[in-house]
Amino acid sequence: MSILRPTVIAASAAVTALILAGCAGADEAAAPTADAVTEGGDLVFAIGNDPISLNPSGVGSGNDTLYVTRQLVDSLLYQDPATGGLEPWLAADWSSNDDATVFTFDLRDDVTFSDGTPLTPEDVKGTLDDIVAAGAQSQAASFVIGYQESVVVDEDTVEVHFASPNAAFPNSTATVALGIVAASTRATPYAERADGKAVVGSGPFTLGEYQKDVQTVLERRDDYAWGPAPLGNDGAAHLDSVTFQVVPEAGVRTGSLISGQVDVIGGVQPIDTQVIEDAGFPLVHRGNPGATFGIYFNEARPIVADLAVRKAIAAAIDPELVRDTALNDLFAVATSSLAATTPGYADQSDAFAYDPDEAADLLDDAGWTVGDDGIRQKDGQRLSLDLAWITNFGPNQTSLELIQQQLKEVGVEVNLVGGAVPEFLKLQEAGDFDLSWQNLSRADGDVLRTSYSVAATNRLHLDDPELEELLQEQAATADPAARDEVLADAQARLAEQVHQVPVHELTSILGTQETVHGVSLGADSRLDSLVAAWKAAG
Repeated sequence: MSILRPTVIAASAAVTALILAGCAGADEAAAPTADAVTEGGDLVFAIGNDPISLNPSGVGSGNDTLYVTRQLVDSLLYQDPATGGLEPWLAADWSSNDDATVFTFDLRDDVTFSDGTPLTPEDVKGTLDDIVAAGAQSQAASFVIGYQESVVVDEDTVEVHFASPNAAFPNSTATVALGIVAASTRATPYAERADGKAVVGSGPFTLGEYQKDVQTVLERRDDYAWGPAPLGNDGAAHLDSVTFQVVPEAGVRTGSLISGQVDVIGGVQPIDTQVIEDAGFPLVHRGNPGATFGIYFNEARPIVADLAVRKAIAAAIDPELVRDTALNDLFAVATSSLAATTPGYADQSDAFAYDPDEAADLLDDAGWTVGDDGIRQKDGQRLSLDLAWITNFGPNQTSLELIQQQLKEVGVEVNLVGGAVPEFLKLQEAGDFDLSWQNLSRADGDVLRTSYSVAATNRLHLDDPELEELLQEQAATADPAARDEVLADAQARLAEQVHQVPVHELTSILGTQETVHGVSLGADSRLDSLVAAWKAAG
C-alpha cells in the first residue's frame, strides 16, 4: 500500500516602552509573495536549553535539541502538519505489507550527504541498525521495537522488517530521531557524537559551531535540493545561517525578542503570550499531537481500580475552568485521550461532563461517606489519593491546585507529589502513586499503546482485555482509514472505562519578529525544517 550567549540582556523598562508604543499586528501585514523572498542573513533563535546532544537519535534536552537537529538531517518521509498525511522526502515512494511487518522504501537518486557521499539503501539500513544497537542511548528506541532487519533490495530500494506489527512505523520515519545519517557518522562510536562534529546528514544546514550552554551555529548547504513539497522550497535554504542561542529564562527570551536582540524565541510560556501579542509580534503556535494532559490512574491501587470512583473524579473536574485559569485560549480543552492534531483522533467529549452533584452521588453509592473534615471515608480508610506530577511545565502547578480544590469539594483528598522528570519516573516505576498528571507528545495514535498497553511500560496497570485487543489491532492495521476506526474504538473504550480524564491539550508556541517568515511547526508541533525560512530586510 503506497503513500502510506552571546549574552542576551533584556530590560523590562524597554519592553514596557515598546509595548506602549505599539506595533502593527501580525494579521495586518500583507502576505509576502514568492518574488519578495529575501536571500541570506542569519536567523537568531533563542532556546531555553543547551541541546546536550547533536546526535539526531541521541538523548538530548527535548524540543530544544530537536529544533537544532531537525536542520541537520532529513527523514525518509515528511508528515504534513496540515493533513497529518505522509509525503515523500528522502523516499519517493513507500508501501507496507498487509500486517504492517514489512515496509518498502524507494529512495530518491539525487540526494547526497554533506560530505558528498550519495544516499543509498545501505544508509537507511545502517541508520536503523545503529539505533537498535544503541538501545537506551537512543531516543528512537521506542520507534523500532520489534525491529528484525533491513534488507537492501536494489540500488535505491530498502525493506524494513519487524517481528511484530508496527503500523506506526511510517509516521515514525518522519521524526528527527529516525533521520538518516551517513556512513562516517555511523563509524563514530555512538557515545562520541554528542558535540555534532561527527554528525553528517543530508539536511539543508551543517554544523558550523557548537559552544555548550552558549550557542549552536548552523550554516547553509548550497547544494541542497530535496526539501519536502509542503514546505514550498525544494532548493537551498534562503538563510545563510541559523544561530541557536541558549537563553534559559523564559521572561528574558521574551524581552530579547521585543527589544530586537533575537529573531525567534522558543518555549513561550502562556503568561508571556499576551505581552508578545500586545507588542505586535507574531506568535507561531500549534497544538501538540499525542496523549493529552489529564488525570491518569494507577489501577493497581484498590481505590481507583473502582470504576465508580474514576467516574466520580471525572465528573468533579471542570477542564474548561482549569484551562482558563492556568493557561489561555491557545490551549484547547481536551476532548479525548488523544489531542485533536493527532492522526486518528476521535472526539469523546460526550462521555465527560462537569457535574459535582453527580460525582457526590457516585461516591455515596460506592459507600464513601463524608467525614467530619469533609473528606470521605469507607471502612476506616480515607479517600486520600497521591497524585504524581512533573514540574517542567510552569502552569502544571496552577492546574493541579485547582483540580485539588475541585476534588476536595466532593470529598476527595489529593496530595500533590511533584518533582523533576527523574523523580516522576521513579514514582511510576515503583507504582507509588494513585493518580498522575502527564502527557506524551507524538504525531501518531499509537501513543495510546505506549501509554496504556500492558505489553508496554504497563505503569498504569490496566486490566482491560477489550482495550488491549484494540491497541494491538491498530498496531497491526496497515490501512490508515481502517486503523483510524480502530483508534476511535480505543478512545471510546478509554472514555467509557475512564482510564483517563482528559483536561487540556499542550500547545507549542514560538514568538517571531515581523520580518521573519517561513518559520513553522511540524506535525509533531516541534520546529520544522527551516529550508523555507527567510528574513525581510529591516
